[in-house]
Amino acid sequence: MAQFVFNVAKGKVAAYYERVDNNDPADAAIVILALAQTGIESDAVLKDKETLSDVLAGTTNEVTNANYARKVLTDADIVALAPDHVNDKMVCYVPDQTFANITAGDNWSNLVFCYDPDTAGGTDAEIIPLTINAFSKTPDGSDIIMTAPNGFYEATDAP
Repeated sequence: MAQFVFNVAKGKVAAYYERVDNNDPADAAIVILALAQTGIESDAVLKDKETLSDVLAGTTNEVTNANYARKVLTDADIVALAPDHVNDKMVCYVPDQTFANITAGDNWSNLVFCYDPDTAGGTDAEIIPLTINAFSKTPDGSDIIMTAPNGFYEATDAP
């Protein structure tokens, strides 16, 4: 599986990211979760999912390893959105994330980056999947570190 933008988020990823950065609404966040390698649906199927509930409703599952938890990044956790005028692109960056002491169990295949408009009381049915990024890991009890030096999303001129 490669990296892609969910159809529901095409043309909107940077706007959702900027809403989190601007604290609009106050409880908005970027949520990062890991998908299990077993049972993951095809890109063609996943691209059409419109909520996180939809993503997890088929045979695709979030990992269940001990010590795993979703990462919830608020405005204080992300880098301010700024266009790259030199390279003519817009990149959404997140700092390195450490999933600490993840025990063996589910092997990881991907990370899903989502927009959650209401971390205080929302549900997976309200979380919008933005991108899916390949992230193959076999947990063994040590830390799993996600680095995205080039961002998790990049918008450039179409060829």
